[in-house]
Amino acid sequence: MSDQAQRRHGVWLSEPSAAAVEMARLAGYDTVVLDVEHGLFDLAALDWLIPFIRSNGMDVIAKVLGPERGPIQQALDFGANAVAVPHVESVEHARTVCGYAKFPPLGDRSFAGGRTSKYRGFTDAWVTEQDQGTRCYPMIEDASAFEDIDAILQLPVVDGIFIGPSDLSLRRDRGAYTVDEADLEDLRHLARAARSAGKPWVIPAWSEAEKHLAVQEGAETIVATMQYGAVLSGFTGALDALKKIENEQRSL
Repeated sequence: MSDQAQRRHGVWLSEPSAAAVEMARLAGYDTVVLDVEHGLFDLAALDWLIPFIRSNGMDVIAKVLGPERGPIQQALDFGANAVAVPHVESVEHARTVCGYAKFPPLGDRSFAGGRTSKYRGFTDAWVTEQDQGTRCYPMIEDASAFEDIDAILQLPVVDGIFIGPSDLSLRRDRGAYTVDEADLEDLRHLARAARSAGKPWVIPAWSEAEKHLAVQEGAETIVATMQYGAVLSGFTGALDALKKIENEQRSL
């Protein structure tokens, strides 16, 4: 990616917090990933949090509960800009589950007369706008999906990919994800497949090595930190700084 302005910078939330969203915006982030799959989000929280994030001028990527119609449609009906669908297993699986994010004839999303249609009916133009404007990213975190990556990226219901490095390492029989060279090579392979297909890719990049790779390989969205990790880092850094001063004082 040659144009830095096109890259988006994300923060990962594991629980609903208006303050976390506001702080992320103040820090300069433009995208929020909601980890519905593993986090503390119920439907009532998503109903207020997604429009709150959007009202702050930020995009929402909802990592939904699972590769099923209900969670995908609910996130989009609440107003998410994109869904990341976990545990996509193959090109045929991707064709089905990503189809839930697109209306017929492209896919099989069901219409809801709620927030996205301004609580009214809909038109063909609105359907086209939704299909083009909301994005569906299958998560590439299963070995079988990794093997099918080129075919998955060719699907018209797939707008790009969201890489799940930790599960991918486990399911590629490398054990715990350590960001070693084999892990990084898998990430490069997926990044280059997406670029070859002309579609964006998204990655959570907590480490320096992941951040370098994401920039070098042209990730569209780099999720640079997660809610719990940022809080732990802040707590740890403040206490470490205090202990350093205390140790220096004792040595006088």
